Amino acid sequence: MSLTVKKKDDGDTRTILPKGILDIHTSPMLEKELEDLNGVKILVFDMTSLEMIASAGFRVLIAAHKKMKKNGGSMKLIHVNAEIMKVCRYTGFADVMDITAD
Repeated sequence: MSLTVKKKDDGDTRTILPKGILDIHTSPMLEKELEDLNGVKILVFDMTSLEMIASAGFRVLIAAHKKMKKNGGSMKLIHVNAEIMKVCRYTGFADVMDITAD
């Protein structure tokens, strides 16, 4: 089980590119990347290379979403694969978050 996380900043937009599996073992790595969002108004998760996400990963995304809203910003997930999108719809996550499927 592994995860790599890259980030790209472009003005007030930060794009996070997780690759691999986001679960209880790897979610702390993503949390660390999200500690400093100063100056970020738009947070984008490009899920192109994310293979799987477990509940711990969703918890990190929900916390990031709340943090962005509290600071007057926004967050979206893009390139979400069909399996992850199915879970997002089933759990209601897709109802509260801006998500674009693959």
